[in-house]
Amino acid sequence: MKVLVQRVKHASVEVDGKIVGKIEKGLLLLVGVTHDDDESKADFLAKKVCNLRIFRDEEDKMNLSVKDIDGELLIISQFTLYGDARKGNRPSFIEAAKTEQANELYEYFCEKCSEEVEIQKGIFGADMKVELLNDGPVTMLLEK
Repeated sequence: MKVLVQRVKHASVEVDGKIVGKIEKGLLLLVGVTHDDDESKADFLAKKVCNLRIFRDEEDKMNLSVKDIDGELLIISQFTLYGDARKGNRPSFIEAAKTEQANELYEYFCEKCSEEVEIQKGIFGADMKVELLNDGPVTMLLEK
């Protein structure tokens, strides 16, 4: 399981011309699922994301979590995190989990995160337009 974490001033996701998720200061998460992922990996990453200290404190050090700042999460499913472009110019996505498994684990991950902080999310499998103002920029790839 991979989670691309971006610290944002604000972010939103649009589907069919309508905003379906929107946050102010917090984290935009792009979540990818592979074949051998399970709930234990989602549990680990949800806890890691919610407690990751990448927001600045009063001394300008990255020492606060999204929970500490009363921030929010915008969580987007992103199968292309498992794209492999090492051969040729057209990426292969065979490492991405099948739709049913990926959706189930994505929803589970969202549920676990919502136990810690307020969340918004995209629509699994939809053509989404994501807009964000990256803060820093701070971007990290977490894997389990």
